[in-house]
Amino acid sequence: MEEKRRFKRLPISMKLEISSLFKQDHVELTDLDAPIQVSNVSKGGIGFTSANDLPLGFYFNACLQMGDAEDAKLFCVVKIVRKEELPSGETRYGCEMVGLAPVLDYIFDDYEKSTEG
Repeated sequence: MEEKRRFKRLPISMKLEISSLFKQDHVELTDLDAPIQVSNVSKGGIGFTSANDLPLGFYFNACLQMGDAEDAKLFCVVKIVRKEELPSGETRYGCEMVGLAPVLDYIFDDYEKSTEG
């Protein structure tokens, strides 16, 4: 199958916790304590799984550590755009990064080089 994504997905294993979600119309869900397991990342978004049911169209703040260097930390806003129920009972989510400055592309380029090793 031909890959139609704009950016290459890079494998990553990272655990995060979502404490709140928000929407542009000032709707906020707080005290979620939703652990997630990030499985891949690209310049356009992240993929993760969670046992929690998270709503589509909501945003959350994330800090992604994509290497050992301190400047490999990426603070971003992520929007949940896709979800798929898995046989395990967990849900796989697809998210896009919102408003990420192109000047930060070097973080993804460096991480991709480190995974090719």
